[in-house]
Amino acid sequence: MASENPTTVEYIQHHLKNNCLNLNGGECFDGNFMQLHLDSLGFAIGLGLLMVLVGWRLTSHLKAGVPAGLQNFAEMIVEFVNSQIKDVFHKPDPWIGPIAMTVFIWIWLMNFMDLVPVDLLPILAQKITGDHNTFLKVVPTTDPNITLGMAFTIFGIITWKNIKTKGLGGFLKMFLFHPFGKFAVPFNIIMTLIEEISKPLSLGLRLFGNMFAGELVFLLIALIGGTLATGAAMIFWGPLQVALDLFWLLFHVLVITLQAFIFMVLTIVYISMASEDAH
Repeated sequence: MASENPTTVEYIQHHLKNNCLNLNGGECFDGNFMQLHLDSLGFAIGLGLLMVLVGWRLTSHLKAGVPAGLQNFAEMIVEFVNSQIKDVFHKPDPWIGPIAMTVFIWIWLMNFMDLVPVDLLPILAQKITGDHNTFLKVVPTTDPNITLGMAFTIFGIITWKNIKTKGLGGFLKMFLFHPFGKFAVPFNIIMTLIEEISKPLSLGLRLFGNMFAGELVFLLIALIGGTLATGAAMIFWGPLQVALDLFWLLFHVLVITLQAFIFMVLTIVYISMASEDAH
């Protein structure tokens, strides 16, 4: 931070800034496309590897009969995801299950980082580096680069499924003759482009917006203890901060799960639509 006792504005700005690397050298700045957000990438990749490691460990120690512990929990998640697929996806597809499962668990893990106390890991990073200006955002899904990156990856899968199912000619006809028929080709192209581009944008921005708003609420609650709960005021503001933090944490457990669920379901729906022979 700018100092050991930052103002309210400095505190919020510090927590909303990424630890980044400018590939062209020099300082990082907003709007620069030649920079990497090291913290977002690090936590996203680390949580992805954790998911793979736990999955590998679990599958290599499967037990027949009545499952228990982690295996039981994993089977509950598999059954839950499969039920969502069966409700939407009408054609057997070996890809949709792994994609849906990966999306749901990975996004949930990244969202879960929002439940870690907002100052814990940033302060730990400052202690390790010895620099109060060390930035660290621990929730990858509060970074639009991560959420939109995942959304456009799903969009790539949707496009691939469209071409695979309909053929290149059928895919192009979807842009030329949908939704107003062959006599309104220019309007069809515009409307279909808007429809297709809105899919990744809605996926990525919805997840980012909800998680970013939740992070801001945690920061505002944390400020109660940092700016108001001093001296005798601690008697009132201290318990209030604890109560608000606990309430928002419990509520946010539902939020992070719901956002992962929505992203997964929309992914299934979009891929199901792309797998249909007729648009």
